[in-house]
Amino acid sequence: MAIDSARPIAVYTDIDDTDPAIGISLLEENGFEVRVLGTRDADEIIAGARGAVALLPGYASVTREVIEALPQLRIVSLMSMGFDYVDVDAASERGVWVSNVPGAATEEVATHALAILLSSVRQLPFYTASATPADWNDRSPSAPPRLSETTLGIVGLGKIGRELARLAGPLFGSVVGYDPLLPDTPEVRADLEALGVTRTGLEEVRRTANVLSLHLPLTPETAHMVDAEFLSGMPRGSVLVNVSRGGLIDNDALVAALDAGQLSGAALDVLDQEPPSPGHPLLGRDDVVLTPHIAYFSARTEIEYVRIQAQNAITLLETGAPDSPVNRPA
Repeated sequence: MAIDSARPIAVYTDIDDTDPAIGISLLEENGFEVRVLGTRDADEIIAGARGAVALLPGYASVTREVIEALPQLRIVSLMSMGFDYVDVDAASERGVWVSNVPGAATEEVATHALAILLSSVRQLPFYTASATPADWNDRSPSAPPRLSETTLGIVGLGKIGRELARLAGPLFGSVVGYDPLLPDTPEVRADLEALGVTRTGLEEVRRTANVLSLHLPLTPETAHMVDAEFLSGMPRGSVLVNVSRGGLIDNDALVAALDAGQLSGAALDVLDQEPPSPGHPLLGRDDVVLTPHIAYFSARTEIEYVRIQAQNAITLLETGAPDSPVNRPA
């Protein structure tokens, strides 16, 4: 494969559910040669991205092996807010920037969290299935709670967590939140007070929240943080919501908690394995509301995610740094 050294090369890896046309046009208008590989396979990415200065993944893992095999690479520009599928340490060591798309889907993700939360609390999977002439008078084993008499817990008070508090707070009796990284400043305290959020420790949130929503990145510290011990400390009959990363939850522990009635439901937009295998234990359950990692999606974000991903690569070459970096490479 010949390399045109006069033009920087940008390579899309996988584009399973995305139309990259806007990004391709933007990159080409700014002097890039663009390739679209259509693969998540590491060997195919290495072969197809030879000479690339910008790698634009969809969901493909960008490992140390991939990064070290592309010596001209200067940026891994992601089309998501999360970056757990990139070896950021390896990128930093090799002088490669990693960028993400922060804030583009704050409204969508918070709205989706509220939608699946309400669906789970109101037991809609059970009642939509029973809306037939034969089953019309069926009732679930437990009646749903009145929201104004329950507590919403939010673990992770970043943009999305706080937007969920703004949207859902008026429906609940109280809102409690936890975030170890959010600074404790007068401005933050005033913002949380205006949203009606009582900031407290993780143990207090877990112990008091009848509905608990996760808004955390997946890191070594947060992986499987919601395990059997965590779930056993939640109020009996509570609901767990996750629109962040599937790896935050120990699936076996979640299934056991649902089976035992410790949780009355789970509302999930993410799983540890995507797409799930046919036998995944959280598929096909009346007490699980599951959507296919679509919380971010809207007519606006369909465009913005692709545009911002491309713009990060363009800005790097123009200024020496992308617009939304997640690392500071050597």
